[in-house]
Amino acid sequence: MDRLRQSIICVLGHVDHGKTKLLDKIRGTATQLGESGGITQAIGASIIPLDTVKKICGPLLNANTAFTIPGLLFIDTPGHAAFTTLRKRGGSIADIAILVVDVNEGFKPQTIESIEILKGCKTPFVIAANKIDMIPGYKQLDKSLLKNINNQDPFVIEKVETKLYNLVGKLSELGINSERFDRVDDYTKQVAIVPVSAINGDGIPELLMVLIGLAQKYLEQSLKLTVTGNAKGTVLEVKETQGLGKTMDVIIYDGILNKGDKLIIGGIEKPIETRVKALLCPLPLKEMRDKKTKFSNENQVTAATGVKICAPDIDEVIAGMPLQSFTDDKERVMIEIQKEVSEALIETSANGIIVKADTLGSLEALNFLLREKEIPVRRASIGKISKKDVTDAESNYDKDPLQAVILGFNVERDGDVSGSEKVKVITSDIIYHIIEEFEEWQTQQKKMMEARELDMLSRPCKFEFMRNFIFRQNNPAIIGCDILEGKISTGNRVMKDGKTIGQVKSIQHEKESTTSVTKGKQVAISIDGATVGRQMKEGDILYTYIPEEDFRKMKKLTKYLSAGEIEVLKTIAEQMRKDNPVWGV
Repeated sequence: MDRLRQSIICVLGHVDHGKTKLLDKIRGTATQLGESGGITQAIGASIIPLDTVKKICGPLLNANTAFTIPGLLFIDTPGHAAFTTLRKRGGSIADIAILVVDVNEGFKPQTIESIEILKGCKTPFVIAANKIDMIPGYKQLDKSLLKNINNQDPFVIEKVETKLYNLVGKLSELGINSERFDRVDDYTKQVAIVPVSAINGDGIPELLMVLIGLAQKYLEQSLKLTVTGNAKGTVLEVKETQGLGKTMDVIIYDGILNKGDKLIIGGIEKPIETRVKALLCPLPLKEMRDKKTKFSNENQVTAATGVKICAPDIDEVIAGMPLQSFTDDKERVMIEIQKEVSEALIETSANGIIVKADTLGSLEALNFLLREKEIPVRRASIGKISKKDVTDAESNYDKDPLQAVILGFNVERDGDVSGSEKVKVITSDIIYHIIEEFEEWQTQQKKMMEARELDMLSRPCKFEFMRNFIFRQNNPAIIGCDILEGKISTGNRVMKDGKTIGQVKSIQHEKESTTSVTKGKQVAISIDGATVGRQMKEGDILYTYIPEEDFRKMKKLTKYLSAGEIEVLKTIAEQMRKDNPVWGV
């Protein structure tokens, strides 16, 4: 038998843009208007039934529309953590997401990251343009959002419109067509933007109206569930619960779960088998506000809901893992569950970095964003950064030092893991921080590697044999030189008119020996193999000799050369091409 379940809603967005306050306001509004039973507090979720949504929305909802979905289930934990943890094969458990954007600050890196993750999971979303109450001059004049906006002073209306169209413009840059919710022509082609205030509640009824309308009109097929079938769900969190030991907070998105049911849970190495000892649900909302939450022992829970499961042998269970109850098809369920896990883990690849994350969903999100940026991943897995990870990353160093890297999302190092000079470890609880730091590190490393490569090449230098500064005529010749451009080092060969005349044996600057000097210095240089009066004379302009192979490499590194050095390099090439027209080409 099929029926529709609640639509599962997740809230995402940048830090400090008001995700938690918005959730609290939605819950608070539902509690106030829904009276007793208007909202059910589940583990990790709040269920707002259709009748309560209708009361909040009032005349906004078409009275003639026959709603068949039972309500909305909001995931209490806002942000990437909840969205990426609540996964199933092919995407997220969330049916719709609310992307919270501070209307005054606009898009931030985490906002863009949220959009990329939503696009990757193909999850429809609505923009909650929060903090409209912070727009200078804005007043709460009417319960209806549109009337309220239209009744503002003209300069305030203009500011609201400008800020909303800034969001429309930014979304357009990201390839997303959007419009204010009341101006949307086609919800399948445009993302709705709902101005809201998580402080005074403006726009909350309109936001719920858009969500319930989307769920009813476009998601009816995906909200169908099997009332009599085995339960399917995702582990939201694994934690110690006082008096119960290790428990799992689980979101059940299909079927029925009974006390005593057998469960298969995805594992890193192999599936984990256990049995439900107890199904625990929070007591009514009043008690949920107490610090010591009390639970009722249930015999059965039905999708979609959150539940705390007490079961043996769950020490190795990780958040984000899929689970299913089973009766007599254990092998099929085990294969199905483990296939889902293995699709998210990358164990072998010819090259790339090492990636670690705390949950299966966040690992998928990180992998997806790395693929978007064409960053190769050699191995991706769940758990703390181990000695094996460091050893694996170190083995990359000789092949490509830029890939001797471990990226860790929401993970720590094992206690006995020490660092390695060859391996870069980057960890954070914000994905965009990890990728941003990695890209910055790679850019710096490339510059350092190229600079080192440049230092190994013969650099272009133009210098003048100064008049009246002959210290020795030959064996070796020692002359005073004015470095006009570039850099000269001991070991460099010296040339005149495209012909080598000797090699720099030593350099003295202000009576101190040095291995190299640059533009602007006047130095004494000893040149082995050259004789003053034969190969060179006072007033001559001399150059360093550049081997052809060094010249070819240097052409790729000209961004590290000054404009003057590039000109000297061109002059050297012109001189060499008098005898060989294709020199350095």
